[in-house]
Amino acid sequence: MADKILDIRNLDITFKTTAGNVHAIRGVNVDLERGETVAIVGESGSGKSVVMKTAMGILAGNATINSGEIIFRYKEDDGSLQEVDILKKEKKWVRQNINGRKIAMIFQDPMTSLDPTMTIGNQLIEGMIMHLGISKEDARKRAIELLEEVGITDPEKRYKQYPHQLSGGMRQRVVIAIAISCYPDLLICDEPTTALDVTIQAKILDLIKTIQKEHGISVIYITHDLGVVAKVADYVNVMYAGRIVEVGNVEEIFYDPKHPYTWGLLSAMPDLDTDDDRLYTIPGSPPNLLHEVVGDAFAPRNQYALKADWKEQPPMFKVTDTHFAATWLLDERAPKIEMPQELKKRIERMKQTKG
Repeated sequence: MADKILDIRNLDITFKTTAGNVHAIRGVNVDLERGETVAIVGESGSGKSVVMKTAMGILAGNATINSGEIIFRYKEDDGSLQEVDILKKEKKWVRQNINGRKIAMIFQDPMTSLDPTMTIGNQLIEGMIMHLGISKEDARKRAIELLEEVGITDPEKRYKQYPHQLSGGMRQRVVIAIAISCYPDLLICDEPTTALDVTIQAKILDLIKTIQKEHGISVIYITHDLGVVAKVADYVNVMYAGRIVEVGNVEEIFYDPKHPYTWGLLSAMPDLDTDDDRLYTIPGSPPNLLHEVVGDAFAPRNQYALKADWKEQPPMFKVTDTHFAATWLLDERAPKIEMPQELKKRIERMKQTKG
């Protein structure tokens, strides 16, 4: 437990809307050890960002937290270990003591994360002066060092410029510099490369990895891109309709997936060597969470659905000590159904490429 930095337990959230109550998060559990990288993966609207925004205390005003705990363990400046349940703290306290200082977040669109009316330098030093209590001159020196660290050439010049004068890749680097400026314990990356082209994507992922190693930061990636997950994650949480449906280390999820939804996500990854002439898509659409889900939320899209899937939500079945999946296919009474043949071949190719 001493090495666990984040422990989200049974988080359940409803949003009040004009159309009715949306039960968006339905009993989510997430663990993160110090120095680890965990990915939360799933389609848009599955609840990935909501979970992590709740951990930062920046949930929308129309949200009601029905149940749950978000236990965060962090080190104070004197080295002592503190433990707080973020859900029990006032928003103001979280903003002053946790946001930016202990948990930092990189959002997917750098242009909306940066203030267009402020210079890059002023946006970098603002948090440092507030959270670290250092002078403006010391903050300026650290800001220029940070710009250099994230690979921005001519940092003195960039320091005085405005966001619109920088390219998309540079702006994302600035956002990363701001995120790590106050030495956070945890960095949350919400689709950090979505708005960037492929070559810049790879550089940004490598940069985050390097920063993580150098500063000993724990990282959570929120993404729908399994290619990103394969490159960066130690553990993967697969999320569907407000629930974690499969969790395991990166090899278990990619080489031995158990949930039909994970099979679908892996099958939908582009692959040059596939026998299919069309890219696989998971049939149907995610459920409308305005209506309470009965049974397994994935059942209407699942060609392997059993009668039990329509009646009762499956529990998390244990596969190994680190691998769990919420599917009735793992029940000992269920018929033995294997993953699609084309996916099996794809996994074999992945193993050979890695080997």
